[in-house]
Amino acid sequence: MSENHKIIGNVSSINGSVIKVKGFSHQSVGDMVNVSEELNIIGEIIKIIDNIAVIQCYEETLGLKLNAIVTNLQYPLSMELGPGLLNSIYDGIQRPLDYIADITGDFISRGMKVNALDREKKWHFVPTVKIGETVQEGDIVGYVQEYSLYHEIMVPQGLTGTITEISEGDFNIIEKIYSIKNENKNYDQIILSKWPIRIPRPYHKRLMPDRPLITGTRVFDLLFPVARGGVVAVPGGFGTGKTVVQHSLAKFADADVIVYIGCGERGNEMADLLNSFPKLVDPENNRPLMERTIMIANTSNMPVSAREASIFAGITMAEYFRDMGKNVLLLADSTSRWAEALRELSGRLEEMPTEGGYPAYLATRLANFYERAGLIEIIGNPRRVGSITIIGAVSPGGGDFSEPVTTNTKRFVKAFWALDPNLAYARHYPSVNWINSYSLYDNLAEFWEENIHKGWEEYRKAINFILSREGELSSIAKLIGPENLPPDQQLIIYTAELIKEGFLIQNGFNDNDRYSSPEKTMKLISLFLKFYNESLGLIRKNVPFFRFKELEVINSIRRARLDISNENLDELDLLDLMLSRDLLQIHRQYAELL
Repeated sequence: MSENHKIIGNVSSINGSVIKVKGFSHQSVGDMVNVSEELNIIGEIIKIIDNIAVIQCYEETLGLKLNAIVTNLQYPLSMELGPGLLNSIYDGIQRPLDYIADITGDFISRGMKVNALDREKKWHFVPTVKIGETVQEGDIVGYVQEYSLYHEIMVPQGLTGTITEISEGDFNIIEKIYSIKNENKNYDQIILSKWPIRIPRPYHKRLMPDRPLITGTRVFDLLFPVARGGVVAVPGGFGTGKTVVQHSLAKFADADVIVYIGCGERGNEMADLLNSFPKLVDPENNRPLMERTIMIANTSNMPVSAREASIFAGITMAEYFRDMGKNVLLLADSTSRWAEALRELSGRLEEMPTEGGYPAYLATRLANFYERAGLIEIIGNPRRVGSITIIGAVSPGGGDFSEPVTTNTKRFVKAFWALDPNLAYARHYPSVNWINSYSLYDNLAEFWEENIHKGWEEYRKAINFILSREGELSSIAKLIGPENLPPDQQLIIYTAELIKEGFLIQNGFNDNDRYSSPEKTMKLISLFLKFYNESLGLIRKNVPFFRFKELEVINSIRRARLDISNENLDELDLLDLMLSRDLLQIHRQYAELL
């Protein structure tokens, strides 16, 4: 845009991060603006009232004056997409924080504008199509190697034609790598692409998720599973372990790419994450975990407008990798603080609030975010399928799950991992309440049965029965004492305690327990259920309950999660044999009663 054709206006009202501008000759909702030629504040038009543009600013407006010049840049807030995204740390509007720190120090200078992706670095491009081939939007024309990931280069949306020029070589992201001819006109293409954050990327069709996302956390993988392409809410009050759950999932979930959005969490939590992640090793390839991770750090002391945008910035990057056919895990921590940003902006706009002071469009914004998850068949050739799984932490005040953010979130998710403060204070991690939590992904049994271990659905039902029955019996046991219950009910309470201590708890500081492979998960729970089922059979034949509590092998089974690694599962088979031997010995001792 030339200097003579700039679309400019003047500030007419300032209310914190929300300003009003009059005088634009052309304006549209979503246009990016530059506020004040001296301050260079980044903003976005969010509403137009009587030809006056209402703008949310992504930086501090202190010192901004009335009648300051505002320039309409006439393009929407967009993400730069291409090689270099992985192993990067951005703020809510995709400014690279590590690069800015080298320039300005620990704080971002107001008006700082830098490219999200390095324009100088060379990438080795390998074409997968030839000159003369016809391509259409979404087709993969080649790839570059980004760490251990093949980063596919796709034909931009809306472009179809014949390849007239393409070659292998080293290019930066703004150099021409191929040309497409359409209607006698050549279109030169570069590696870099951009996409508006508030517009979902198009796809061919949505598929039904039918494969689990393996998290390495036993309570999730077995009791409350999530499918690739699914959506999960993780609600919990202060100190219940939401962030720890998110960090664990980022480290161990079987996704190709991790997008972690710290939208409003405390700075010390984000600092801990930034310190620990570069040191972690990906168990899949023994490479640094950051090499498949993108982080968006928009902490609680950063501008609320950028916090609101950070959610959609993250999902836009996730969709980009999804369209390559990758499985992406997006972690948002926390959507409650994102909703608080909406509430503050709504208040400055003087909109009518609803319950909790949140705007009436809270549910709509949540839907706009969560509906961008899914298992997707991608547009273009070769035909491919990608997924985005969203796991959003929710921070209800006082742990009240009836507050607006939690209740509205439940409308759009199919798995609900409710964190319990009582379990958290008892050092039970993860503090997932097995009564209040649920998963509606009931179509995963076939995959488990065929690819991992037989009995997944059967085990789930057995555990749910034992835990729910124990919940009913515990209040009675407190009144009359557990020893006064019938033996079969004493067995239920005892087995439930074993399952809680030896299966549902995971120790993040123990090398053998921080990650539980699906095979270890299934073999471990089969020990507890075998103990319960065979002991119940003997109890019904009048064997006294105390005999089962005396079994020496029980302590070994209880500690198996800590003592046995994922690589030494034969030791679990040995425990299975020992359990069978001890139960058989009891059977023989009481043979005359049977």
